[in-house]
Amino acid sequence: MDKIYKLKGQSQHYVWGGKNYIPTLLNIPNHTNQCYAEWWLGTHNSAPSIIESEQGELLLNEFIVQNPTALGQKKLANTLPYLLKILDVEKPLSIQLHPTKQQAETGFIRENAKGIPLTDSKRTYKDNNHKPEMMIALSDFWLLHGFNHKEKIIATLKKRPSLTALAEQLTHQNLDQFYAHIMQAEQAQLFSWLHPIIIENKTSYQHNQLSLNNPDYWVLYTIEAMEVPLDKLDAGLICFYLFNIVQLKKGEGIYQDAGIPHAYLRGQNIELMSCSDNVIRGGLTPKHVDIAELLKIIDCHEINPKIIPPAPKTQSVFTYVTPARDFALTNIRYKSNQKLTLETTYAEILLIMEGEVKIYQNNTTLTLKKGEAAFICADTDYQIHGITSGYAVIAKQPE
Repeated sequence: MDKIYKLKGQSQHYVWGGKNYIPTLLNIPNHTNQCYAEWWLGTHNSAPSIIESEQGELLLNEFIVQNPTALGQKKLANTLPYLLKILDVEKPLSIQLHPTKQQAETGFIRENAKGIPLTDSKRTYKDNNHKPEMMIALSDFWLLHGFNHKEKIIATLKKRPSLTALAEQLTHQNLDQFYAHIMQAEQAQLFSWLHPIIIENKTSYQHNQLSLNNPDYWVLYTIEAMEVPLDKLDAGLICFYLFNIVQLKKGEGIYQDAGIPHAYLRGQNIELMSCSDNVIRGGLTPKHVDIAELLKIIDCHEINPKIIPPAPKTQSVFTYVTPARDFALTNIRYKSNQKLTLETTYAEILLIMEGEVKIYQNNTTLTLKKGEAAFICADTDYQIHGITSGYAVIAKQPE
């Protein structure tokens, strides 16, 4: 059996995605002008990758079932524990969070027992796995990440006359109680909070005079980008005043643990996560929002966002540090004619982000250019030869 194989991912055409970044990365035409939101590489049943094997093209999950040693000797199941993605965020994503492993298992069993189909729009748990995730920015990137400190939230609310009553309320409540109040507010209440802010900032927003660190900017931007009617305002809009607004520079990253509310707002990134599609939404979406489950799962602790620093340009091989147990991301830099020798303990997915390489393993040779990927079996020694300078990322399990 060969040890290295070309791998084809699958795209997801969600309406928040851009139309150019992912097609350009993959060197594919977009004649139909579709939104390319995500590119998936992994074994998730929603969009398993396709491997070019000795038997021809196979779904990666089928290949692993047929060749279980490809995962490594300590495998726990016949599937990859991680999922690698490229995202192009042109419009804001929903505010969301992900369950712990135990919460996912319990929720999946509960919804199965109720007979809710996996394709039902009101289904919350699509599988029984948790979904911690990390991301590395491929451009200037903006997101929401966790609750700000209570005193900072109060100060932010006090600066806006329509929100001063909320500031006073928060002085007498914990964040859990306060957030529950916000998320269960009636439409008339949301209007009274937000409409004055929209009117006051409309001209400044239209003239690009609002800072991107200003939550008012993101409220108006989201209403415009998502075409939110003023008579159907979303409680998630208030969260711009509650959560940390984080800017990542290209190369920087962040880790999202279970329960942490977050929302990608703008930019492109690499995302690596446990192999799951469990999303509990907290607003800014036309999709189902299960308020009861949201309030049960959300982590309302105050957070100082921990930025993952970029991979050093002086290191050929660099693995980002996160608490994740299911996945790790390694950055590989290569120059023209440079040779690197690597080895795997568990199965890995290698994705070329820039440049072109040849990969050698015994008598097998693959040539990969930007946007192309390889599946590399466990217990494999291989070499990367740079044809042109660039870098790749490798998704794998931690040692």
